[in-house]
Amino acid sequence: MRFSLLLGFVFALNVFLSQGKLELLPGSEKIYFNKATQTHRLVGTVSFIYQGNTMYCDSAHYRERDKIVRAYGKVHITKDDVNLYCDSLVYSGSTKIARLWGHVKVRDSAYKLSSDSLEYNAKTGRAIYRNQGKIENSTNKEVITSKLGYFYPNTGTCFFSGKVKYKKQDLTMTTDTLQYVYEKQTTYFHGPTTIKNDSIEIQCEKGQYRVDVQEGLLRKNVFIKQKDRTIYCDTALYKETHQLFTGNGHVRIYENNQHLILLGDYFHTQNNVSQSTLAGHALVIETKQKDSLFLHADTIRMEKDSLDERNIFGYNAVNIYTKKAQAVCDSAHYSSKIGRIDLFQDPILWAQNGELKGDSIGVFLADSVLEKAQILGNATAIMKVDTGSCFNQLSGKRIDAWFNDSVLTKAKVSGQAWTIFYPLEDQKKDSTLTRTRKGLNRLYASALIVYLDSGEVSKITFFDKPDGVFFPMDQIDDKERYIRNFSWNPMLRPRNPYAMVHDALD
Repeated sequence: MRFSLLLGFVFALNVFLSQGKLELLPGSEKIYFNKATQTHRLVGTVSFIYQGNTMYCDSAHYRERDKIVRAYGKVHITKDDVNLYCDSLVYSGSTKIARLWGHVKVRDSAYKLSSDSLEYNAKTGRAIYRNQGKIENSTNKEVITSKLGYFYPNTGTCFFSGKVKYKKQDLTMTTDTLQYVYEKQTTYFHGPTTIKNDSIEIQCEKGQYRVDVQEGLLRKNVFIKQKDRTIYCDTALYKETHQLFTGNGHVRIYENNQHLILLGDYFHTQNNVSQSTLAGHALVIETKQKDSLFLHADTIRMEKDSLDERNIFGYNAVNIYTKKAQAVCDSAHYSSKIGRIDLFQDPILWAQNGELKGDSIGVFLADSVLEKAQILGNATAIMKVDTGSCFNQLSGKRIDAWFNDSVLTKAKVSGQAWTIFYPLEDQKKDSTLTRTRKGLNRLYASALIVYLDSGEVSKITFFDKPDGVFFPMDQIDDKERYIRNFSWNPMLRPRNPYAMVHDALD
């Protein structure tokens, strides 16, 4: 990157000659001067020194009138630890432009530039190669190749285009257009770009990347692939140290070893911190053999405990969906290891035709299939049994509910237990079996165990002294139709998990 210093002194050769300060070294064979053309011609083994700069070549011409210097054959220019080699060069003192051809090499103790040809503008300090070039750093194994290269050595900035490839140790970067600011060790790329090392592959269309510490700000159609994780997003900040990653806009993450899919507007994680955050239409999908669990919220936090077990926390507008059970609440905690979801702040759990509510609900899953629920505080369970207004209902301070394939089959109601249900009566007439509602049964007790079949009460076990009443269908007291604080909320029930996915992707 420092060869402008060398080129600057070489391409001022016209000044050297006109001032008569050129010192020929021993071994220079012949010097001719054509007065008519005002051309100095040095032939044979040519070598000279000017102010510490040494040049070797087979022959050199200097046209004084046009201020043009030409050198031919094994051209070698050196100053301090900088060396330039080429087959021929021409320099115009009037335009301050030099052109070098054939096996061009510029090198110092660390860097080496190779190309078929090179153009240098002494006015602007810009050097250009247009037909394939290669830059190598012998100290850190840094290599850049491209079809076209622009260099501004005074500012330490380079521009490359056309099949650009950057390589440093295990890091490889390929792109269409690349700007490299050497002093900052930062690359800026424009166009489809791929960055790889031993642990990660990155693709994007625009951004910047620090090659010394492997940190990048990535933009537009970002794709990141690691051993067990694949990421898509609009923009991203990535740091190799601690594997820090922050993604924004249409984030999609596939955690293959954890069977997780994450979607949202924002995601942040790093390996040395146990927590990860997903926000903005946040959706976690846990894929299982029997069913998949969808957990949607405004913000989702994931963390691992001391035993490396995953815990997921959802905050604000939580929606949970499986094929046969759904839930809503304002905050939730999911422990994947034990298959438990705790629902807080106005939770509602739906299973088949049942709706369960309370101050909090503990949900127990096996392979994402609902097996048990614990409803604490103002616990209710409601099953709609007809298209009309009939509901089988349970109420108490606590309800323990058991499910078979996510269907409620048994419920233990504790503390001010209360049930309202509509028993069925089978009637057979002319070999036709019909089922009709006999009436309304209401029962109070300190505790009840209710057995259900498809939402219908098949058996009840009660404790202590129950208080019960029965009303025929045509004599039901409207005050006895519903448990205290009855509410039925079918419109709140999540119906399609892909609606959540679409929200996250829109």
